[in-house]
Amino acid sequence: MTSTQTPPAGTDFGMRLSDADVGRLRNLKRMRALALSLLLLAAVVYAATYDSDGAWGYVNAASEAAMVGAIADWFAVTAIFRHPLGLPIPHTAIIPRRKTQLAASLEEFVSDNFLRGDIIAERVDSAQISRRAGQWLVQDGHARRIVDEGSKVAVDALSSIKERDVAAIIEQALIPRLIEEPLSPAVGQLLEEVLRDRAHVGLVDLVLGELGRWLADHEGEIAALVENRAPSWTPTWVDKRVSGWVHQQVVDWVAEISRVEDHPARQALDQWLADMAHQLQHDPATMDRFEALKNRMVVQPRVVDTSIHLWDALRRALIGALSDENGLLRRRLLEELETFGQQLIEDDDLNERLDARIRDIVVYVVENYGTEIATVISVTVNRWDGKDTAERIELHVGRDLQFIRINGTVVGGLVGLIIHAVSHLF
Repeated sequence: MTSTQTPPAGTDFGMRLSDADVGRLRNLKRMRALALSLLLLAAVVYAATYDSDGAWGYVNAASEAAMVGAIADWFAVTAIFRHPLGLPIPHTAIIPRRKTQLAASLEEFVSDNFLRGDIIAERVDSAQISRRAGQWLVQDGHARRIVDEGSKVAVDALSSIKERDVAAIIEQALIPRLIEEPLSPAVGQLLEEVLRDRAHVGLVDLVLGELGRWLADHEGEIAALVENRAPSWTPTWVDKRVSGWVHQQVVDWVAEISRVEDHPARQALDQWLADMAHQLQHDPATMDRFEALKNRMVVQPRVVDTSIHLWDALRRALIGALSDENGLLRRRLLEELETFGQQLIEDDDLNERLDARIRDIVVYVVENYGTEIATVISVTVNRWDGKDTAERIELHVGRDLQFIRINGTVVGGLVGLIIHAVSHLF
């Protein structure tokens, strides 16, 4: 954070200065002193050579013209920022008097010449933002710092969330919204997209695999179920044979479904899901039943308590994982971040895509909101008073303007010398 301090005594600056401004003020005072020293030197030389002839007459003429040039340029430079010697001379203190017009002109200049889509796009393309970001990530432990700082922020944020706030959100915002908003068309459309992309196949395979393993590991339970439902008059050995056969048939049938991609059972499931997706979007009776079921579920008293407990469990788990510096979550985040940084360095296609996206976003912002961004200049300047505005501008450009005074002194002396020489020559 940049600190501010009161300007040093003996200066004509009333605003508080940052550390950088103190350095600028020091340089400004040094250049002012140099320009004033040249004026005083010219005055001393003029006084010492007053009413002299010969070579000293040339020196006197040069020093006289140097004083005129120095004073004239001092007046010109000072008149930009304030009234010279405090006298209200017309057309002086230009910046304090024309602060509003200056701010508007500066805003227009920046908007027309800098906040343009083509200029911004060229600059973003040449900056190679994504590659530089990747180089920054993989150097000097920056990725670890991001993970460490981000984890602290996330832990603080998660710790500050109260149960009553979560309950209020669920009761006052989420549940009423769920009741008011029809969900069956959205659920039907989502199910339709899942079926179209065959995204459910992996879940079906997972369920079949787990079911097959469970059946293979629990033959005794299946046999007991069949035997308990067998007639009392059948012999025990018959019940065992039948239960074994039933168990084997079920295991083989599940294995066959898992193995054959176009099995009739899979096709039947897909057709049932497709019909359900269509009915959820277009069948009023199905839609009404779905909405009624949804409403009965969300208004259950235990919904809020269960949601809070689930959130609290998730929150505590995340806090614990993020607080552990050597934990799996933070290690994985660090690995992924470093891998991503290396990708940004090596993958030209990824760099091109990311830079193009960044360029499009920045250009969109500039073309649509550039004028509003530029108004920050006029709004900020208009908030200052005239004296403050002049001081701020002088602090940044005043040092260079002192060269005008120095050049005026030197050039004035040379011109005076030439004029004196020409007048004697003719």
